[in-house]
Amino acid sequence: MDKKKLTGLELMKAMMEGRIPRAPIAEIVPMKPMEVAGGYVKFSARADKRHINPLGGVHGGFAATVLDSVTGCAVHTMLEAGTSYGTVDLNIKMLKAVPLEKELVAEGKVIHLSKKIGVSEGTLKDADGNLYAHATATCLIYR
Repeated sequence: MDKKKLTGLELMKAMMEGRIPRAPIAEIVPMKPMEVAGGYVKFSARADKRHINPLGGVHGGFAATVLDSVTGCAVHTMLEAGTSYGTVDLNIKMLKAVPLEKELVAEGKVIHLSKKIGVSEGTLKDADGNLYAHATATCLIYR
C-alpha cells in the first residue's frame, strides 16, 4: 500500500484497522487509534513503568506525546493525499497526575483549517470522564 496515495483519513483508517503499521512512537508510548473521522480521532493510551519520572510519577512527556499525536492526527484526517504537516506549537495544561497502568482515552479534534495552518485541541481522560490534560496545537501544512 503506497501511503503517499492515501488521504490523511484513509491513512488513519488503514492504521486503525491494522492494514498498515502504527507509528513506532506508539510502541514507546502505548497508544492506538480507536475511532477516526474527518477532523476527529480517538486513541487509547496507557502509561507504564517506562514512563515514570525520578519522583515516581508518570512523566509529563507521556501526556505531551499522546496529546501531540491526537491533535496532529486530527489535522491529518483533513488532508488530501500527498500532503503532510508538522506541529509548530503545542500548549498543554496538566490538570491531574496521569495514573500508571490505567487505560486512558485521548481525543483530538480540528477547530480551524486553512491552506497552511491547522489548529486542533485534545483531551486526555479516563473512562469516568476525569480530565488529566488538555492541549491545543497549531500544525503547519505542507502542500
